[in-house]
Amino acid sequence: MSRRPRRNHSPAFKSKVALAAIKGEQTVAELAQKFDIHPNQITQWKSQLLEQAADVFETGSSSKEPPVDVKTLHAKIGELTLENDFLESALTKVGLLSAKR
Repeated sequence: MSRRPRRNHSPAFKSKVALAAIKGEQTVAELAQKFDIHPNQITQWKSQLLEQAADVFETGSSSKEPPVDVKTLHAKIGELTLENDFLESALTKVGLLSAKR
């Protein structure tokens, strides 16, 4: 018996199968046949969904991005503005940029 190649399922598909398993309207074996997936995989996705379901309702930490340092950003904006002004005046003196803007 040959093995089938590894398949990568989308998160939407995984959640659909796991929710169907949680509903309990069909057995895991029936779902495995319906979605052409091994029953152990359905059980694993179901347990992952149940374990991580509380994370959906957590407040405050909805994004995994690091906090933004506003002072650093303002300093960078000032630095870039200074560079732009310097380059604009230098290009104007050389004649590559018109004096009117």
